[in-house]
Amino acid sequence: MKKNAISEPKTPLFDRIFKPQPITLPNGHTVLRPRSRTPLICALVLLALGLSIQVTGFDLSAIMRRANQLTKILGQIFRPDPSFFEKVTGPLMDTIKMSVMGSVIGCLLALPYAVAASANINKSAPLLALLRFLLNIVRTLPTLVIASICALIFGLGTFAGTVAIVVFTFGVVTKMLYESIETVNMGAFEALESAGANKFQAFWSAVFPQILPTYLSHCLYSFEMNVRAASILGYVGAGGLGILIDERIGWRDYNGLGTVLLTLFVAVLLIENLSQFLRSKLS
Repeated sequence: MKKNAISEPKTPLFDRIFKPQPITLPNGHTVLRPRSRTPLICALVLLALGLSIQVTGFDLSAIMRRANQLTKILGQIFRPDPSFFEKVTGPLMDTIKMSVMGSVIGCLLALPYAVAASANINKSAPLLALLRFLLNIVRTLPTLVIASICALIFGLGTFAGTVAIVVFTFGVVTKMLYESIETVNMGAFEALESAGANKFQAFWSAVFPQILPTYLSHCLYSFEMNVRAASILGYVGAGGLGILIDERIGWRDYNGLGTVLLTLFVAVLLIENLSQFLRSKLS
């Protein structure tokens, strides 16, 4: 045993867990090891798990009984119908168009709002609180809820889906961007303001070049998310692949559904790889 090492008396496992244990320091003093919180954490996790099972009505036996149905449906999905592909291309292009348009407009709107919502740019506390409160309201609404509201206002179709993606993208990119702006070096910005430049000129010359790669990376990331999100907006009448997916499930045409999902998977995979490549060039 090494000298000056902390010595601990051997005690039963139960006592080591539930009772504070004395530790002898190299200087001869004795202190109590803090009581372990592991039992309390485990008890709380088990309690939360039990309450969740009761509230959700989770039934493992039902899963075991219906497992054959799952394998039967998956077996049909994994045998896509090639003849159905020609019906997928149109809604797929609608989905991509919605994602591109919604991402571009949402990202452009997010830039000025993120600047105004940054604490190191906007020194007005009441205005800052108001802007962030409004942003939190936008970010609280799920994409499907936004799409449902847009479908009621603008009617069914891809326009409602595009507006929903604009709102969703605006909320996500604004949040990430103003947090990035608040981490930049403000020395050059303050120097330009001292020299007589207004806030816009100082931001454009000193801050914007620092956040531009991050901003573009956020835009590409939001586009990745929007392609997946746009594929289910058709459930609320917002156009795209969602209408086709809902239709195939309703008709129990799982082979056709497999064709839709396979096409969507390939499209999303290509877009994500392209996005990752572009983001690697920005970093």
